[in-house]
Amino acid sequence: MNSSRQFFTRPWVVVFCASFCCLLWGSAYPAIKNGYALFHIAATDVPGKMVFAGYRFVLAGLLLLLMSLISRRPVLDIRPGGWRQLFTLGLTQTAIQYVFFYVGLAYTTGAKGAIMNATTTFFSVLLAHFLYRDDRLSWPRVLGCLIGFAGVMLVNVGRDGLDFEFTLLGEGFVVIAAFLLAAASIYGKRVSQGMDSVVMTGWQLSIGGALLLLAGYAVGGSLSGFGWLSSALLAYLALLSSAAFALWSLLLKYNRVGLVTMFNFLVPVFGTLLSSLFLDENILEWKYLLALLLVCGGIWLVTRERA
Repeated sequence: MNSSRQFFTRPWVVVFCASFCCLLWGSAYPAIKNGYALFHIAATDVPGKMVFAGYRFVLAGLLLLLMSLISRRPVLDIRPGGWRQLFTLGLTQTAIQYVFFYVGLAYTTGAKGAIMNATTTFFSVLLAHFLYRDDRLSWPRVLGCLIGFAGVMLVNVGRDGLDFEFTLLGEGFVVIAAFLLAAASIYGKRVSQGMDSVVMTGWQLSIGGALLLLAGYAVGGSLSGFGWLSSALLAYLALLSSAAFALWSLLLKYNRVGLVTMFNFLVPVFGTLLSSLFLDENILEWKYLLALLLVCGGIWLVTRERA
């Protein structure tokens, strides 16, 4: 335990692992978009998206649990009350959060959705301020969050600018999803103090994915178009989810919430760059470089404060 704490609290480990998680989550944007095409899921087919996500997270969770068994981690040795905590975590962090997020995306643009989803960082920092004595707000942290958010906004501003229209079913649901993710992540940090974080992540992904599958099929969702290419894509999404969520849980377990969640601003930046790269769009624009510099500057302010 002490050796893991010493390793995952080293500044260079935090920067590398958190950035790697955000790179994986960023790669999910073009992968999911291609997955919708391969599995014949329409843009407004929310039940179909729930089924697709359910398969992804169930596979990711089972993969982590299998790895835990191989490495002799206590997969079934859950303390009293642990199953209730795992169910709560899977329900909120994976199932409900995902439903709000994709319903919201169906009623807003991708650019505005990415910006609204970046509020996860603000919610995490604010909640941590009230829940943890060693994670209080400070001027460097506030400034870092504002600079990082400015970078996210810059990435999503098009030639015609960005309108600021706000609807409950659109931008409102995305913000609710961001709050649920922030709150569930902090709850997961607390649960991981008395449980192996990899086992915890495996169970919460499996439970949340199963709930998404049940809900998706219950409201008329389906998934067709299985082939070697679509199956390989689904396997990649499951792998990236298992790796990123497990690593992120380890970082949250041993570090302050405000430090780790600051890196979330990299997700839409990586997502935009990778989407442009794999979808044959132009990425040679000044705003991408400036946005990345702003996000990295904000992260530097927060990590510098820690040092």
